[in-house]
Amino acid sequence: MRDLVVVGSSILLSPNPTPSFRCPSSSNCKPKPLSPIGHSHAKFSCLSPTASSSSASAGEITTTTTSSRSPCAPLLMNVGQDLTSRQGRHLKYYADLASKLAEDGRLEDFLMIAESVLVSGSGTESLQFAASLNFKLVSAGILGFLHQGRMQTIVEFLNKVQKLGLCPSVLLDESAKEFLRLECRRLLDAGKLEEFVDLMDILAGFRFCIKEFVDPLEIITMCTEKRDPHLAVRYVCMLPHAHVLFSSIVHEFGKRRDLASALVAYEASKSKLDKPNMYVCRTIIDVCGVCGESLRSRCIYEDLLAQKIVPNTYVYNSLMNVNANDLNYTLYVYKQMQNLGVVADVASYNILLKACSLAERVDLAQDIYKEIKHLASKGSLKMDVFTYSTIIKVFADAKLWQMALIVKEDMLLSGVTQNLVTWSSLIKACANAGLVEKAIQVFEEMLLAGCEPNSQCCNILLHACVEACQYDRAFRMFQSWKESGVCKICDTKESNGKMQNIVTRQTYHASEDCNMPGGVSDPHHLNFIKPVPFTPTTTTYNILMKACGTDYYRAKALMGEMKTAGLSPNHISWSILIDICGNSGNAGGAMQALKTMQDVGIKPDVVAYTAAIKAFVENKNVKIAFLLFKEMKRKRLKPNLVTYNTLLRARSRYGSLQEVQQCLAIYQDMRKAGYNSNDYYLKQLIEEWCEGVIQDSNHNQGLPASGSYSIKTVLEKPQSFLLEKVAGHLQKDIAESLMMDLRGLTKVEARIVVLAVLRMIKESCTLGHSIKDDMIIILGIKREGLCATNHFEVRDAVIKLLQDELGLNVVLEGPRIPLTRNDGNPLNLDMNNENQVSNREPMDSEPLARRPVVLQRLKVTRKSLYHWLQKRVGVIRR
Repeated sequence: MRDLVVVGSSILLSPNPTPSFRCPSSSNCKPKPLSPIGHSHAKFSCLSPTASSSSASAGEITTTTTSSRSPCAPLLMNVGQDLTSRQGRHLKYYADLASKLAEDGRLEDFLMIAESVLVSGSGTESLQFAASLNFKLVSAGILGFLHQGRMQTIVEFLNKVQKLGLCPSVLLDESAKEFLRLECRRLLDAGKLEEFVDLMDILAGFRFCIKEFVDPLEIITMCTEKRDPHLAVRYVCMLPHAHVLFSSIVHEFGKRRDLASALVAYEASKSKLDKPNMYVCRTIIDVCGVCGESLRSRCIYEDLLAQKIVPNTYVYNSLMNVNANDLNYTLYVYKQMQNLGVVADVASYNILLKACSLAERVDLAQDIYKEIKHLASKGSLKMDVFTYSTIIKVFADAKLWQMALIVKEDMLLSGVTQNLVTWSSLIKACANAGLVEKAIQVFEEMLLAGCEPNSQCCNILLHACVEACQYDRAFRMFQSWKESGVCKICDTKESNGKMQNIVTRQTYHASEDCNMPGGVSDPHHLNFIKPVPFTPTTTTYNILMKACGTDYYRAKALMGEMKTAGLSPNHISWSILIDICGNSGNAGGAMQALKTMQDVGIKPDVVAYTAAIKAFVENKNVKIAFLLFKEMKRKRLKPNLVTYNTLLRARSRYGSLQEVQQCLAIYQDMRKAGYNSNDYYLKQLIEEWCEGVIQDSNHNQGLPASGSYSIKTVLEKPQSFLLEKVAGHLQKDIAESLMMDLRGLTKVEARIVVLAVLRMIKESCTLGHSIKDDMIIILGIKREGLCATNHFEVRDAVIKLLQDELGLNVVLEGPRIPLTRNDGNPLNLDMNNENQVSNREPMDSEPLARRPVVLQRLKVTRKSLYHWLQKRVGVIRR
């Protein structure tokens, strides 16, 4: 068999010979009808040039007898001899005959003639035969089978044609190819994507240009919708521009946040392409950023370096942009970029400025800006509007409005025109600094420069007025913009304590002769600018709702106006409305707004719940506030710092153990969530609740309240160690254990813990719970130096509290130590108790033996607690 090489419109045969076809019958055999395609044993008696195909019946060729046959009529079995002896003068006859057979649908007969002619002739004669074929007739025969839906038959035919050395794609004209396109479209419309790819694979083997059948990007999109990256890769590998389409596959999966499939396509590109494609590498890094997997992008980068592949500038820019939230890593990549000799462009420096902005590193951003200006002065790079806009945003976020305006002047000197982002950042810089007048001035300059503001730019100006508590001015500006467009700015000033409307200024186009700063000439010679329509957004109405203060009905009217404008209130809108209800003391309205928010299909977020909790806290309905907190936790919403602080400040005093435990549980949950708070207020409430034990005791005895250890004394542990101790002890069940651990506490903190446990015991016994064991207080191990001093202070403070102020009997347990205070005075303990008498240290003359370390403990007996509670509570169950 010989392959064909197509040169222009010619068909060349390859020099690989295959056996020729020979008629098995003799020269005078009887004619037999030709078999249609599918029958492999069709035989010919004779073939004569005088035989007319028009006189043949369907499926047969008209035969002649030996006597009537023209003497020059060639036999198929003598094709080789005929071509050799007569220089192939009958080639056109065989080509026409084969073409007409194909037109009649007798494709197998076409193959037999073609095989006999192509193999028997020389290269030149074979080329002449192939060129003499009537491709239009052959294509018509193929099209007939296609209309019958016999695609498999055509595939088998084209496969045999290819084996004979003919190019299958040249046998189909435009009409047949168009039908193939329709067939491909039918498969796609039916959702048979895999069958389509199989067909494309076959046609690609037949040298068809498959990208002409269907747009490759459409197939890639369908593969991404089916989440099948392998099918997309298989299809793309058939196309000549696969290196470009691999990036399209990665990009399409990235848009659907399917990083796993995008990585499959990326790995396939590495194995299918001869060398790494930087465009594909850049795309997969960008996809990692879209999917929030910046760490994965770093692995891809490290893999390139491990293969000793130096990424180009665009890959480095994508890597730095994806990791812009990590300033240290961004700077690390930039240094490696310099070390490898990759030249940074202006986009590289823009990304560095962006990273500084996100990290709030104004100092570093200024250094980078100076370096960019130096490079620009040498002509190494040209600063663009993004460079200036980014550095202005850095200064705006830092409230350095003067620096931002200086950068604006640099833009004018360098000939770079400010865009909408630049002007918006400049307005925001003045607004963040609280300079409403300056922000309005910059806004007017933007209009004079011919830049049309969008809704976001106008919202910045409205927000500045609201933050400056200029609520009426914000509403006037909003109404003016709605009626006349943003070309009219209503300015007001305060004169003699009254707000007076000064002027409504028309803004102008900047003329070509710009003499004033910012490209603005004398306004008297300017033309009027056409008003720019103002389209409010949901954010616009949210800003105005904040300006309503406690006016619930005005805020509700704004929500109605928002719906009339075709906008839908979002989470922020409802949260603001709930907050307005709370500020006006309408807790019921806040609950109704929260319910309505859910009824309209918006799930309340943490901000909405926090606003509702705040409303009930300010309305002194703490119970509902804690129920809302439980509901929020049940819906798996994570409370924020405002939520926790609102609940912790919900009470001005504690009335029961349950309330204390509730607040301490909130506090511990807050600490586990990673929030740090100012615990002073909470500690103050705990102290007040604990000191109630002393106050009750002194009140019963007619004594004044003790204030020797007031919480007003500054506590020594700012890390909430005390509250953790209190929470841990109050969560215990008194029926199981009455043991307290005071190690690591100061004397003030130890006093609070002991009082908290006693308060818990008192309230539990009031509810009918009995005491079943002694109360044990662990003091710790005796130390030397400063630690020993603190140890004795804690011990003395606890003993004084229990024995002197509360009248409890205290027993000192642990190693043998003198029962004296730090000052040498004896402790007022029960000396008749065996434990107290036996706990003495050995004489100094006695040798000290090594003994296990024993913790020093104080014990308050169950009997002593019972008598104490009997005085405070009344009837106690034994």
